Amino acid sequence: MSPIKNKIDFAVVFTVDKANPNGDPLNGNRPRQDYDGHGEVSDVAIKRKLRNRLQDEGESILVQSDERRNDEYRSIFARVEGNEEVAPYFAKKNKEPNKEELVETFASKAWYDVRAFGQVFAFKGTDVSVGVRGPVSIHAATSISPVEVTSMQITKSVNSTTNEKDPSKKTSDTMGMKHRVDFGVYVFYGSINPQLAERTGFSDEDAEKLKQALISLFANDSSSARPDGSMEVNKVYWWEHNSKLGQYSSAKVHRSVNIKLNDDNALPKSIEDYAITVEELAGLSVAEYDGL
Repeated sequence: MSPIKNKIDFAVVFTVDKANPNGDPLNGNRPRQDYDGHGEVSDVAIKRKLRNRLQDEGESILVQSDERRNDEYRSIFARVEGNEEVAPYFAKKNKEPNKEELVETFASKAWYDVRAFGQVFAFKGTDVSVGVRGPVSIHAATSISPVEVTSMQITKSVNSTTNEKDPSKKTSDTMGMKHRVDFGVYVFYGSINPQLAERTGFSDEDAEKLKQALISLFANDSSSARPDGSMEVNKVYWWEHNSKLGQYSSAKVHRSVNIKLNDDNALPKSIEDYAITVEELAGLSVAEYDGL
């Protein structure tokens, strides 16, 4: 498979309905917001969801969540050590002068997420430090309008430990908090750089797999904070340029997506409360996909 030859841009519009799309651990796990009240989802969280979707589809992933791991390795380094092509270059006795370049080559070949997003290979006890720059860049998601966050107190009425004073009785209830975004329409953008794709071998087939992962981003992603159906991909927009540099800058392509409230004074409650238009750019067509 040969690397992609032309630049690609994309945009993803999704809704959050009574869910916590990305809790902030520095703020009691409340949904992330900027200073103007707009909801945010970090690029790290989006890449985590993409890794999970691609792993579900059988792709080899280096940075796996422990609860989702599909091999015997409990860390990134253990996974690297378990790869016969990559591991030898981390041995101190290996004097190969180009081992950093070889690590990049073989790691990109072995794992989809390295090939797409890049990875830093720097482990204690080794003398190899390699930074792989991936061709796929993804922005943080931001809501179109400020979001309302609702907090509710909950009671945890379970015996997590045995009552030491009287084992025949249950332990005391504990209190907790849950937070959610009542409703929000979010958008994030991304690009695929063909120059960097040449280094990692990111191919047209890989780009197609990424597109399908974006379309089904929230499949198998449910949790107590994000019940099934509470997060939905509405639209994926995909631009394929006709050159490495592209006919337009990514910023201009991303600005071509316009999402506005139909009634500025109304409180949005569904995606139908917004009008989504995509400005036509001469010589650059856009493919539009509904989310799954």
